[in-house]
Amino acid sequence: MAINAIPYNYNINLKRISAVYLRNIIPVEKTTVLAVDDNPLALRLLESMLERKKYRVQTAVNGVDALRVMEECGEEVDIILLDRIMPEMDGIEFCRKVKADQRFRRIPIIMQTAAGKPQEIKEGIEAGVFYYLVKPLAIETLSSIVEAARLKIHKYREQRKRFLELQESMTLVQSLDCSFRTLGEGEKLAVFLSQFFPDPDQVFTGISELFINAVEHGNLAISYEEKGQLLARNTLQEEIDRRLTQPRYKDRIVRVSFEKKEDGCHLITSDDGDGFDWQNYLSVDTTRAIHNHGRGIAMANMMSFDKLFFNKRGNTVTGVVWSR
Repeated sequence: MAINAIPYNYNINLKRISAVYLRNIIPVEKTTVLAVDDNPLALRLLESMLERKKYRVQTAVNGVDALRVMEECGEEVDIILLDRIMPEMDGIEFCRKVKADQRFRRIPIIMQTAAGKPQEIKEGIEAGVFYYLVKPLAIETLSSIVEAARLKIHKYREQRKRFLELQESMTLVQSLDCSFRTLGEGEKLAVFLSQFFPDPDQVFTGISELFINAVEHGNLAISYEEKGQLLARNTLQEEIDRRLTQPRYKDRIVRVSFEKKEDGCHLITSDDGDGFDWQNYLSVDTTRAIHNHGRGIAMANMMSFDKLFFNKRGNTVTGVVWSR
């Protein structure tokens, strides 16, 4: 059916500069999705699909209506799923307003639309869209993306809550060297490292995507085509776990260095893989617009870092956020 409307190690060199305060985010027991579409039939289909997956659903018919819902009960919303082209206020303007609001900027936004030109996709990502899906869209694909967003936001909340409980404030790190091996370790480290940047919420997604790329495509040598096939069969995690135990891959690690310099925060990530042709992934490619993966590096480049560059081989990437 298609919807046509839709463990790591720290070696820390501390320098006392200031304190970072971790904001508490209270986990929501049942995931709430705000579905936004001006097409009544499409909205009913979305609501039905989400309720079958045991999500709590709020609905809105355009961007203005969705902002009203956010003002009334936005603290309960975990994921936003919306159309791009709507009357009164379109999806892009709505995204910009939500991402500009400190209360809601961490909520992942999934946009499903027929506007699939490269510039249109670029606008969506720059506006803060977590995933930009081009119609027509299989309901199974949409369902898997919503679930991925749910897992991402819940993991982020859990990790930030843990850091808050462990340390209400922490001395700002001047330099930090880390290493990790698995996606789970990388996710925890991404949350931790994001706290040392001026805007943790903005940089977290980029760090997380770079770490995922280093493990999956770098150390475990899962190709772009293989990942698409594994996602379609829902066996990606199984394949990752299998490769992590193989002699060829089991000793590979990802090395991460953070340093605060006069010009800004620098993050260097290196893996033990053979590298890849990174030039094609710094921006959104229209040929990948309908794929269920392949936007992570572009999102990191366009949303999280002021500067992002790889070494020639493609197994080391540096992300920079300039001092403001």
